[in-house]
Amino acid sequence: MRVLPGRRTAYLLLLPGVAWLAVFYLAPLAQLTAVSLQSPYPGRPGYYVSDLNVGNFVTALTQFSGHFGRSLLYAGLATVLAAVLAYPLAYAIAFKAGRWRGVMLICVIAPFFTSFVLRTIAWRQILADDGPVVATVNALRLLPGGHLTETPLAVVLGLTYNFLPFMVLPLYASLERVDPRLVEAGQDLYGGGLSTFAQVTLPLSMPGLLAGTLLTFIPAAGDYVNAELLGSDVSTKMVGNVIDSQFFRVLGGYPSAAALSLCLMALIVALVFVYIRRFGTRELV
Repeated sequence: MRVLPGRRTAYLLLLPGVAWLAVFYLAPLAQLTAVSLQSPYPGRPGYYVSDLNVGNFVTALTQFSGHFGRSLLYAGLATVLAAVLAYPLAYAIAFKAGRWRGVMLICVIAPFFTSFVLRTIAWRQILADDGPVVATVNALRLLPGGHLTETPLAVVLGLTYNFLPFMVLPLYASLERVDPRLVEAGQDLYGGGLSTFAQVTLPLSMPGLLAGTLLTFIPAAGDYVNAELLGSDVSTKMVGNVIDSQFFRVLGGYPSAAALSLCLMALIVALVFVYIRRFGTRELV
């Protein structure tokens, strides 16, 4: 079959992107899969035998099932909390900010100019036992344990803060495209503020909300910095912390770490697939 010149040009334009994915995604993924199927070499810690040891995956799903559960739970809570905080902010920027819109957008993305680790360490200082947050909450008798650091709540708050811009920006982009005439039409049809929002504005902003949910949940589920710096030694660790330990601190832990990484990737892909099938891919366009 003869390839048309226009089609040949399209293939050439796709070539750099395909090459990038092949070199920096498919090749490392193949290497990670190969490592996950290796077995420790008998009598020589740190050396491996290339075989088909699927027991690494069984160990990952049984021994570390609690870490998988915490990762999904913390990421889900952080995503919900980020959506609750981000929607009013994105709505205000899109409809109420006026000439301050640019300044507010800069404030949203400004944290990205600071290291992720430094921002998380700063949250450890903010949530410290002698800090103003804990003092205020203790004065209101809303904190039974008397402290926030090294608790699941601190980890969820850290995840929410660090990934909040990933929720705000897609929501803002979606709300900015809402035609004001549609909102006015809803009001002309005797719709109140709440009913017009629920039946007009919210449905039209769903693509941004769905995209923001994915952009927040996926990196939060694989995060390990917040649990490492804001959590405790054992009870708040996520899968990312176990992978980090197996790779860099456990002699002979490479196969287990690779198996954990692949299991986490497969679990997130499955959840995203169900999520998209539930809401429809057209909502993400």
